[in-house]
Amino acid sequence: MNETLLRMGTGVPLGRSPRIALFVEEGGGDWHARQLKAAMEERGARVVVTTLKACAFDTRLASGIDIPGFDGLLPDGAFVRSVSTGSLEQITLRLGILHALRECGVRVWNDARVIERCVDKSTATFLFQKAGLPVPPTRAAEGIATARRFLAEMAHPIVVKPLFGSQGNGVTRVANESELPPADAVGDVYYTQRYLRRTDATEFMDWRVFVSRGRVLAAMARVGETWITNIHQGATATALADDAEQMEQMSLRAAAAIGADYAGVDLIRDEAGRLLVLEINSNPAWKGLQSVTTANIAVSLAEDFLSALAEPVA
Repeated sequence: MNETLLRMGTGVPLGRSPRIALFVEEGGGDWHARQLKAAMEERGARVVVTTLKACAFDTRLASGIDIPGFDGLLPDGAFVRSVSTGSLEQITLRLGILHALRECGVRVWNDARVIERCVDKSTATFLFQKAGLPVPPTRAAEGIATARRFLAEMAHPIVVKPLFGSQGNGVTRVANESELPPADAVGDVYYTQRYLRRTDATEFMDWRVFVSRGRVLAAMARVGETWITNIHQGATATALADDAEQMEQMSLRAAAAIGADYAGVDLIRDEAGRLLVLEINSNPAWKGLQSVTTANIAVSLAEDFLSALAEPVA
Protein backbone atom coordinates (compact mmCIF):
# COMPACT_ATOMS: atom_id res chain seq x y z
CA MET A 1 0.00 0.00 0.00
CA ASN A 2 1.19 3.51 -0.79
CA GLU A 3 3.11 5.01 2.17
CA THR A 4 1.09 8.21 1.78
CA LEU A 5 -2.13 6.29 2.45
CA LEU A 6 -0.59 4.30 5.28
CA ARG A 7 0.40 7.36 7.25
CA MET A 8 -2.66 9.55 6.72
CA GLY A 9 -4.07 10.36 10.15
CA THR A 10 -2.08 7.60 11.89
CA GLY A 11 0.99 9.51 13.11
CA VAL A 12 4.61 8.77 12.23
CA PRO A 13 5.41 5.13 11.32
CA LEU A 14 7.52 3.37 13.93
CA GLY A 15 11.26 3.43 13.31
CA ARG A 16 11.21 6.49 11.06
CA SER A 17 12.16 10.07 11.86
CA PRO A 18 9.29 12.51 11.36
CA ARG A 19 9.52 14.48 8.13
CA ILE A 20 8.61 18.12 8.63
CA ALA A 21 7.80 20.87 6.14
CA LEU A 22 8.81 24.24 7.57
CA PHE A 23 7.05 26.94 5.56
CA VAL A 24 8.95 30.24 5.62
CA GLU A 25 8.91 33.65 3.95
CA GLU A 26 9.87 33.72 0.30
CA GLY A 27 13.60 34.33 -0.01
CA GLY A 28 14.74 31.93 2.68
CA GLY A 29 14.40 31.17 6.37
CA ASP A 30 14.79 33.95 8.89
CA TRP A 31 16.36 33.75 12.35
CA HIS A 32 13.21 32.17 13.74
CA ALA A 33 13.12 29.46 11.06
CA ARG A 34 16.78 28.63 11.63
CA GLN A 35 16.17 28.32 15.35
CA LEU A 36 13.17 26.06 14.82
CA LYS A 37 14.91 23.87 12.24
CA ALA A 38 17.89 23.32 14.51
CA ALA A 39 15.68 22.51 17.50
CA MET A 40 13.60 20.01 15.53
CA GLU A 41 16.61 18.32 13.98
CA GLU A 42 18.28 18.00 17.39
CA ARG A 43 15.18 16.02 18.39
CA GLY A 44 15.42 13.62 15.45
CA ALA A 45 13.19 15.24 12.85
CA ARG A 46 14.09 15.69 9.20
CA VAL A 47 13.18 19.23 8.24
CA VAL A 48 12.66 20.61 4.75
CA VAL A 49 12.57 24.40 4.62
CA THR A 50 10.38 25.64 1.79
CA THR A 51 7.63 28.13 0.97
CA LEU A 52 3.93 27.73 0.36
CA LYS A 53 4.48 29.61 -2.89
CA ALA A 54 6.52 26.66 -4.15
CA CYS A 55 3.76 24.13 -3.42
CA ALA A 56 1.08 22.95 -5.81
CA PHE A 57 -2.00 20.80 -6.20
CA ASP A 58 -1.23 18.04 -8.71
CA THR A 59 -3.68 15.26 -9.56
CA ARG A 60 -0.87 13.16 -11.07
CA LEU A 61 0.42 12.53 -7.55
CA ALA A 62 -1.20 9.99 -5.22
CA SER A 63 -1.30 12.58 -2.46
CA GLY A 64 -2.57 15.31 -4.78
CA ILE A 65 -0.15 17.80 -3.20
CA ASP A 66 3.33 18.66 -4.43
CA ILE A 67 5.67 19.98 -1.72
CA PRO A 68 9.35 20.52 -2.60
CA GLY A 69 11.57 17.89 -1.02
CA PHE A 70 8.87 15.25 -0.48
CA ASP A 71 8.74 13.54 -3.90
CA GLY A 72 4.96 13.63 -4.06
CA LEU A 73 4.50 12.20 -0.57
CA LEU A 74 3.09 14.06 2.41
CA PRO A 75 5.08 15.33 5.37
CA ASP A 76 4.30 14.06 8.84
CA GLY A 77 3.86 17.62 10.01
CA ALA A 78 3.96 21.18 8.73
CA PHE A 79 5.02 24.21 10.76
CA VAL A 80 3.94 27.53 9.28
CA ARG A 81 6.28 30.44 9.91
CA SER A 82 4.90 32.47 7.02
CA VAL A 83 2.27 32.38 4.30
CA SER A 84 3.98 35.34 2.55
CA THR A 85 2.25 38.25 0.89
CA GLY A 86 0.57 37.89 -2.48
CA SER A 87 -2.56 38.43 -4.52
CA LEU A 88 -5.94 37.19 -3.31
CA GLU A 89 -5.57 34.23 -5.67
CA GLN A 90 -2.07 33.40 -4.39
CA ILE A 91 -3.09 33.56 -0.74
CA THR A 92 -6.18 31.47 -1.45
CA LEU A 93 -4.06 28.77 -3.10
CA ARG A 94 -1.53 28.73 -0.26
CA LEU A 95 -4.21 28.48 2.39
CA GLY A 96 -5.83 25.79 0.26
CA ILE A 97 -2.62 23.76 0.49
CA LEU A 98 -2.74 24.06 4.30
CA HIS A 99 -6.42 23.10 4.36
CA ALA A 100 -5.64 20.07 2.17
CA LEU A 101 -2.77 18.92 4.39
CA ARG A 102 -5.06 18.98 7.40
CA GLU A 103 -7.74 17.06 5.48
CA CYS A 104 -5.08 14.42 4.75
CA GLY A 105 -4.33 14.00 8.45
CA VAL A 106 -1.12 16.05 8.49
CA ARG A 107 -0.52 18.01 11.68
CA VAL A 108 -0.26 21.69 10.69
CA TRP A 109 0.85 24.42 13.14
CA ASN A 110 -1.03 26.73 12.81
CA ASP A 111 -3.50 25.38 10.31
CA ALA A 112 -5.34 27.48 7.74
CA ARG A 113 -8.44 27.93 9.91
CA VAL A 114 -6.40 29.55 12.67
CA ILE A 115 -4.41 31.72 10.26
CA GLU A 116 -7.62 32.96 8.65
CA ARG A 117 -9.14 33.82 12.03
CA CYS A 118 -6.03 35.63 13.23
CA VAL A 119 -5.25 37.57 10.08
CA ASP A 120 -8.81 38.90 9.92
CA LYS A 121 -8.91 41.23 12.92
CA SER A 122 -12.70 41.51 12.80
CA THR A 123 -13.21 37.75 13.15
CA ALA A 124 -10.62 37.49 15.93
CA THR A 125 -12.25 40.31 17.89
CA PHE A 126 -15.68 38.69 17.46
CA LEU A 127 -14.37 35.35 18.75
CA PHE A 128 -12.73 37.03 21.76
CA GLN A 129 -16.00 38.74 22.66
CA LYS A 130 -17.93 35.50 22.10
CA ALA A 131 -15.58 33.78 24.57
CA GLY A 132 -16.35 36.42 27.19
CA LEU A 133 -13.01 38.22 26.96
CA PRO A 134 -12.85 42.01 27.38
CA VAL A 135 -12.06 43.80 24.11
CA PRO A 136 -11.89 47.47 23.04
CA PRO A 137 -15.04 49.09 21.61
CA THR A 138 -14.71 48.01 17.98
CA ARG A 139 -16.66 48.27 14.74
CA ALA A 140 -15.70 46.70 11.41
CA ALA A 141 -17.81 47.48 8.37
CA GLU A 142 -17.69 48.61 4.77
CA GLY A 143 -17.69 52.26 3.74
CA ILE A 144 -16.21 55.41 5.21
CA ALA A 145 -19.63 56.47 6.51
CA THR A 146 -19.47 53.77 9.17
CA ALA A 147 -16.10 55.09 10.36
CA ARG A 148 -17.51 58.61 10.54
CA ARG A 149 -20.41 57.41 12.68
CA PHE A 150 -18.14 55.43 14.98
CA LEU A 151 -15.87 58.46 15.46
CA ALA A 152 -18.88 60.62 16.34
CA GLU A 153 -20.29 58.03 18.75
CA MET A 154 -16.98 57.62 20.56
CA ALA A 155 -16.54 61.40 20.98
CA HIS A 156 -12.90 60.48 21.35
CA PRO A 157 -9.99 59.63 19.00
CA ILE A 158 -10.26 56.27 17.28
CA VAL A 159 -7.76 53.94 15.64
CA VAL A 160 -8.22 52.67 12.09
CA LYS A 161 -6.34 49.46 11.29
CA PRO A 162 -5.92 47.52 8.05
CA LEU A 163 -8.07 44.43 8.37
CA PHE A 164 -5.14 42.22 7.35
CA GLY A 165 -2.22 44.35 8.61
CA SER A 166 0.59 43.41 11.00
CA GLN A 167 3.52 44.89 12.95
CA GLY A 168 1.74 48.22 13.33
CA ASN A 169 1.95 49.01 9.62
CA GLY A 170 -0.83 51.23 8.28
CA VAL A 171 -2.37 51.89 11.71
CA THR A 172 -3.78 55.41 11.99
CA ARG A 173 -5.01 57.47 14.95
CA VAL A 174 -7.95 59.63 13.94
CA ALA A 175 -9.28 62.62 15.89
CA ASN A 176 -11.53 64.12 13.19
CA GLU A 177 -13.14 63.06 9.93
CA SER A 178 -10.49 64.70 7.76
CA GLU A 179 -7.90 62.25 9.13
CA LEU A 180 -9.78 59.11 8.08
CA PRO A 181 -7.85 57.13 5.46
CA PRO A 182 -9.42 57.01 1.98
CA ALA A 183 -11.42 53.95 1.04
CA ASP A 184 -8.81 52.59 -1.37
CA ALA A 185 -6.18 52.61 1.41
CA VAL A 186 -8.19 50.13 3.50
CA GLY A 187 -10.03 48.21 0.77
CA ASP A 188 -13.17 50.13 1.75
CA VAL A 189 -13.34 48.12 5.00
CA TYR A 190 -12.90 50.20 8.14
CA TYR A 191 -11.78 48.27 11.21
CA THR A 192 -12.12 50.91 13.90
CA GLN A 193 -11.44 50.90 17.64
CA ARG A 194 -11.64 53.48 20.37
CA TYR A 195 -8.19 54.92 21.10
CA LEU A 196 -7.44 53.47 24.52
CA ARG A 197 -4.52 55.50 25.79
CA ARG A 198 -4.75 58.80 27.59
CA THR A 199 -4.39 61.63 25.09
CA ASP A 200 -1.72 63.28 27.29
CA ALA A 201 0.31 60.07 27.77
CA THR A 202 4.09 60.30 27.31
CA GLU A 203 4.92 56.63 27.92
CA PHE A 204 3.26 53.85 25.98
CA MET A 205 3.09 50.20 26.99
CA ASP A 206 1.31 47.01 26.06
CA TRP A 207 2.05 43.31 26.50
CA ARG A 208 2.81 40.28 24.35
CA VAL A 209 2.19 36.81 25.76
CA PHE A 210 3.52 33.80 23.85
CA VAL A 211 1.30 30.74 24.10
CA SER A 212 2.03 27.21 22.89
CA ARG A 213 -0.12 24.10 23.31
CA GLY A 214 -2.21 25.48 26.11
CA ARG A 215 0.60 26.97 28.19
CA VAL A 216 2.48 30.24 28.38
CA LEU A 217 6.09 30.04 27.24
CA ALA A 218 7.09 33.65 27.93
CA ALA A 219 5.74 37.18 28.12
CA MET A 220 7.02 40.72 27.84
CA ALA A 221 6.02 44.33 28.15
CA ARG A 222 6.62 46.48 25.08
CA VAL A 223 7.50 50.07 25.84
CA GLY A 224 7.56 52.66 23.08
CA GLU A 225 8.07 56.37 22.65
CA THR A 226 5.00 56.50 20.40
CA TRP A 227 1.55 55.00 20.79
CA ILE A 228 2.41 52.18 18.37
CA THR A 229 4.44 49.76 20.50
CA ASN A 230 5.43 47.03 18.05
CA ILE A 231 9.05 45.91 18.35
CA HIS A 232 9.43 46.43 14.57
CA GLN A 233 8.35 50.04 15.12
CA GLY A 234 11.14 50.70 17.64
CA ALA A 235 9.57 49.67 20.94
CA THR A 236 11.75 48.09 23.64
CA ALA A 237 11.08 44.69 25.18
CA THR A 238 11.15 44.41 28.97
CA ALA A 239 10.43 41.55 31.34
CA LEU A 240 6.85 41.17 32.48
CA ALA A 241 6.39 42.33 36.07
CA ASP A 242 2.84 43.11 37.19
CA ASP A 243 -0.38 41.10 36.81
CA ALA A 244 1.37 38.18 35.16
CA GLU A 245 -1.24 35.62 36.24
CA GLN A 246 -4.19 37.60 34.92
CA MET A 247 -2.40 38.27 31.64
CA GLU A 248 -1.49 34.62 31.22
CA GLN A 249 -5.03 33.41 31.85
CA MET A 250 -6.51 35.94 29.42
CA SER A 251 -3.97 34.98 26.78
CA LEU A 252 -4.65 31.26 27.16
CA ARG A 253 -8.38 31.92 26.78
CA ALA A 254 -7.75 34.09 23.71
CA ALA A 255 -5.65 31.39 22.01
CA ALA A 256 -8.29 28.79 22.85
CA ALA A 257 -11.04 30.99 21.40
CA ILE A 258 -9.16 31.04 18.09
CA GLY A 259 -8.11 27.39 18.27
CA ALA A 260 -4.43 28.28 17.95
CA ASP A 261 -1.66 25.73 18.55
CA TYR A 262 0.73 28.59 19.24
CA ALA A 263 0.19 32.32 19.16
CA GLY A 264 1.32 35.73 20.29
CA VAL A 265 -1.46 37.47 22.20
CA ASP A 266 -1.38 41.25 22.58
CA LEU A 267 -2.93 42.85 25.66
CA ILE A 268 -3.48 46.51 26.48
CA ARG A 269 -4.95 48.65 29.27
CA ASP A 270 -7.53 51.35 28.70
CA GLU A 271 -7.46 54.74 30.42
CA ALA A 272 -9.14 53.25 33.49
CA GLY A 273 -6.50 50.54 33.78
CA ARG A 274 -8.72 47.68 32.62
CA LEU A 275 -6.86 44.90 30.84
CA LEU A 276 -8.19 44.06 27.35
CA VAL A 277 -7.36 41.58 24.60
CA LEU A 278 -6.21 43.58 21.59
CA GLU A 279 -4.97 41.18 18.89
CA ILE A 280 -3.56 37.73 18.23
CA ASN A 281 -0.82 36.63 15.84
CA SER A 282 -0.78 33.12 14.37
CA ASN A 283 2.85 33.37 13.19
CA PRO A 284 4.44 35.43 15.98
CA ALA A 285 8.06 36.48 16.02
CA TRP A 286 9.92 36.01 19.29
CA LYS A 287 13.39 37.51 18.84
CA GLY A 288 12.57 40.49 21.07
CA LEU A 289 10.82 38.27 23.58
CA GLN A 290 13.77 35.87 23.68
CA SER A 291 15.99 38.75 24.84
CA VAL A 292 14.04 39.12 28.11
CA THR A 293 13.40 35.48 29.05
CA THR A 294 15.57 32.52 30.01
CA ALA A 295 13.15 30.11 28.32
CA ASN A 296 14.35 28.77 24.97
CA ILE A 297 11.26 29.53 22.93
CA ALA A 298 12.33 27.70 19.76
CA VAL A 299 13.11 24.54 21.73
CA SER A 300 9.78 24.66 23.56
CA LEU A 301 7.92 25.20 20.27
CA ALA A 302 9.77 22.34 18.60
CA GLU A 303 9.05 19.98 21.50
CA ASP A 304 5.36 20.94 21.62
CA PHE A 305 4.96 20.56 17.86
CA LEU A 306 6.78 17.23 17.60
CA SER A 307 4.88 15.77 20.55
CA ALA A 308 1.60 16.76 18.85
CA LEU A 309 2.44 14.61 15.83
CA ALA A 310 1.42 11.51 17.77
CA GLU A 311 -2.11 12.82 18.27
CA PRO A 312 -4.93 12.44 15.71
CA VAL A 313 -5.80 15.56 13.72
CA ALA A 314 -9.26 16.80 14.67
